[in-house]
Amino acid sequence: MLLLGLVLCAPSVRAECAMCAEVAAQAQAEGFNGVILVAEHGRTVYAKAFGLAHAEPRELMRLDTRFDAGSISKWVAAIVVLQLVDHGKLSLDAPISRYLPEYRADNGARLTLRDLMRHASGLPNLVDEAYKRDRSLKRVPLPMDEAIRRYASGDLTFAPGSAWEYSHSNWILVQAIVERVSGRPYAEQARQALLLPLGMQHSDVLGGEPAGRGDALGYAGAPQTAQRRETVCAGYMLAACGFHVDAADLVTLLEAVAQGRVLSPWATRMLFTVQMPAQHYALGGRVRRVETGGVERELVDEYGSDGAFRVSARRTSADGHAVVVMNNSGADHLWIGDLAQRLMDASYR
Repeated sequence: MLLLGLVLCAPSVRAECAMCAEVAAQAQAEGFNGVILVAEHGRTVYAKAFGLAHAEPRELMRLDTRFDAGSISKWVAAIVVLQLVDHGKLSLDAPISRYLPEYRADNGARLTLRDLMRHASGLPNLVDEAYKRDRSLKRVPLPMDEAIRRYASGDLTFAPGSAWEYSHSNWILVQAIVERVSGRPYAEQARQALLLPLGMQHSDVLGGEPAGRGDALGYAGAPQTAQRRETVCAGYMLAACGFHVDAADLVTLLEAVAQGRVLSPWATRMLFTVQMPAQHYALGGRVRRVETGGVERELVDEYGSDGAFRVSARRTSADGHAVVVMNNSGADHLWIGDLAQRLMDASYR
């Protein structure tokens, strides 16, 4: 049976970890705007919301404010794929032509889901190249077959499995395969197979920026003074950028997957097995060994960035310390990572 929601949060603050509170206070002094949550085996030991979710109309940040999770969407998609592997509907190592027989034959015979989800396909990142030339293309709706033709059918730049190159085009194919074998739109498959069974009531897969009450908006700096910075995730890119979540639901997901309540033991092991060592990259996300709390520990290290949104989610494999940092004001990537690590260290004091 899948694990139901693990973390219940008050609207604005909860604190048991005094050192975590000190680290968070320093981040606030440095201009942090967002949500911080620290947990141990799913139990919240520190949580606080800082600043504004909306500048106009003014809405204070809450612990249950929902954020655009950026590339953490890829880790979620990898989980959805592995559920289908567990059900015998997919294979990580079959040629993708088995699932998309109309796809370009030479690429389809060589590429596998494993290659796509570990960014080792050699498929060029044509979708990002197109967006850089014309950002308005993000807003152009395309049926999946046309998106594949335009953005996921290029000549391979290296032999699959021989190198690592980050490519959003991989995830267009991943999404198409999930939709083909499940018989559902990707967002519906993710909801029905993962989010709803886990009781993740503040999570969804959406084709645009969350804009309702309780959703953070993105700003190019402090929301009080900065301009809005919109994000757009096209419908054919949901597996790459469509996941929206609050801090408690993200801890729920980390904990449930780590405890084997979402996938079979084999699939759980596959999700956390590093495939590309130089990048610490597994399937859809990273697993690292990092000195944490004075001891080298294995960390599941998920990070997402989309426009002004920055989301870092980490969990130690052995003892279940977890940190979620969510920001909506375009903070420096390295600073967000350092903050997450300082909070993780503080959780051991």
